[in-house]
Amino acid sequence: MLERTIAFIGAGNMAEALIKGLLRAGTARPDSIIATGRREERLDTLRRTYGVRTTLDNVAAVREADVVVLAVKPQALDKVLIQVAPAADPKKLFISVAAGVPISVMERRLGQGVRVIRTMPNTPSLVGMGACALASGEHGTEEDMAVASRIFQSVGITTVVEENLLDAVTGLSGSGPAYIFLIIEALSDAGVKVGLPRYTAQKLAAQTVLGSAQLLIETNAHPGQLKDQVTSPGGTAIAGLHTLEAGGLRTTLINAVEAATRRSRELGEQFLEKS
Repeated sequence: MLERTIAFIGAGNMAEALIKGLLRAGTARPDSIIATGRREERLDTLRRTYGVRTTLDNVAAVREADVVVLAVKPQALDKVLIQVAPAADPKKLFISVAAGVPISVMERRLGQGVRVIRTMPNTPSLVGMGACALASGEHGTEEDMAVASRIFQSVGITTVVEENLLDAVTGLSGSGPAYIFLIIEALSDAGVKVGLPRYTAQKLAAQTVLGSAQLLIETNAHPGQLKDQVTSPGGTAIAGLHTLEAGGLRTTLINAVEAATRRSRELGEQFLEKS
């Protein structure tokens, strides 16, 4: 149990996923969580569903909190940082989920000595199967990282990286669900093309991706080794793999991650220029 008051600035899907995960895991009590937002009806839903406290006042929530999770869109973060800065102090831990916003920008906005951890979660966090990377600012401590990790472990796995690797994380796991959904959609379309009903094709495609990932995680084997176990001489899988390799699937996926990483870096540079 985290004996800390946690404020979520922003009441969107990621904030709700974290609130749900924290309560399900027993990591926090409902009365130790404060959620803020712009719409009273949304806050009322969170209050009734999870029993957490809510307010429309970001500054009041930050003043009361030990840990502040900045769960707003990147384009809204700067305004929020300026707003809550008077309530920020080095005793509070600020955790950001805003993609692309550098720690240095947040530290400047929040003031001298404020502890900041920047994270890059992904959308499977909404179903408790997320992947999140965390990077600490200049004033963050090992205890701060442990607290932030526990919060995000309530909705998936976590890993600690240097901030300069968060763009790569964004390109891989942050943007990765979009790639996987495209692959599942393509597999479903293929199933329909060869005669399967749409529902059946999508169900089989999604479960194949889920099961294959779980097999890889549980065996800790190299993906190439597991791939080889599916193929047999002159069989169906090797025929399909030949077509995928000839079509450049491997290179295309690598290029996609590189492109997303590059774009993440560009967005971060834009935030630095504006600040």
